[in-house]
Amino acid sequence: MGALSLTSKIFTNSTFALTIIVGTLFFECAFNQGADAIYNNLNKGKLWKHIKHKCENKE
Repeated sequence: MGALSLTSKIFTNSTFALTIIVGTLFFECAFNQGADAIYNNLNKGKLWKHIKHKCENKE
């Protein structure tokens, strides 16, 4: 097994870092959407967007 060249090490490290960053962004988006869906489901009928039509003045 030979030693990796300098360019190979840099490419491997940058690819690893990019994979971590992109994976983190996707996880954050999925986690936020999931948490919002659970919160909205648990508070159905209590949030402003659910009762807004009852409180607005009909003109």
